[in-house]
Amino acid sequence: MPTTPAAVLFDMDGTLVETEQHWGTALAALARRLGGELSPPAREATVGTSMRSSMRVLHADLGLDREDHWQDDAAWVEDAVAGLLATDVHWRPGARELIAELRAAAVPTALVTTTPRRLADLVLAQVERAFPDVPPFDLTVCGDEVPARKPDPSPYLQAASALGVDPSCCVVVEDSAAGVTAGLAAGAAVLGVPSLQPLTPAPGLVLRDTLTGVGLAELAGVLAAREPAASCP
Repeated sequence: MPTTPAAVLFDMDGTLVETEQHWGTALAALARRLGGELSPPAREATVGTSMRSSMRVLHADLGLDREDHWQDDAAWVEDAVAGLLATDVHWRPGARELIAELRAAAVPTALVTTTPRRLADLVLAQVERAFPDVPPFDLTVCGDEVPARKPDPSPYLQAASALGVDPSCCVVVEDSAAGVTAGLAAGAAVLGVPSLQPLTPAPGLVLRDTLTGVGLAELAGVLAAREPAASCP
């Protein structure tokens, strides 16, 4: 029988909730503000990355040298996204049901997002309304609370350490290439559910089109499918 994951570590934007498009809207608005149009390949390259990386991609796409102003541009985007997040947040298919099953089974969960805390809390306030009895996550780790952001493994290693679990016995659920890279580098098994960006098959990665129908048994299968299998209690 497959081993139950020691914890399940979730990305947020594009994985659990339909918020990734807000970042695209804000980035496109910034590009127009700077006198250009953000190309589709550049937008795809920003998915799941840090604001620093996103600003580099956007500026290069527009042919601009704004190295001295990237923080101002990033702050503008974050403010724009904050306004968009104040509206309703919609779940990705199957995400709410998966979290509910994990909470009922007392499996530890964490939210691990590149999004800064002030923006993540806007989403969390809406997500938590769906779980009035038990909080959806034991722990939340945001992009401004880690020494390095995805694709660095630090966010997932930090979450596993805080939960007191071995990352090699965890399943990470991600939608972006940067997030998948971070989860695999942390030693976890990864369930990839792409939204705006295609994911390349890799050892330790199981791909699904959607979280619909994914439950604890399927996550245990993701952990068991990894080669070589980790020795988990």
